[in-house]
Amino acid sequence: MPKTTGIDHVVLHVSDLERSRKFYLEVLGMAVAHEGTGRAFLHCGSQMIALFQMPDAAKLEAGIDMNHLAVQTDTGTFESVKSELVERGIQVTGRPGDPDCIYFSDPDGHRLQIVYPGGH
Repeated sequence: MPKTTGIDHVVLHVSDLERSRKFYLEVLGMAVAHEGTGRAFLHCGSQMIALFQMPDAAKLEAGIDMNHLAVQTDTGTFESVKSELVERGIQVTGRPGDPDCIYFSDPDGHRLQIVYPGGH
């Protein structure tokens, strides 16, 4: 049996590829790994997020296939990251009992979490 060493990529279905691509590049600081028709693979550290354009955006139901995606960061502070998200018009929520937890959603409603070193 193979021993996994990490996640190569996670696929998120999106209703507007360019809008989602811009969100992940500008808001989360990811970088383009490679792109093709209807899809973009973005570097997220040593892993990738793949955005796949849904052929019928009306059928997109964020949160059905995945509860949330947690991404690690070692830049900024809880306060600065939360403030920047809010300034961009992004609604930020937390988790009961964890005052330093940042949850928010991408343009299609996929729930995201930012995790700092040592956090979970």
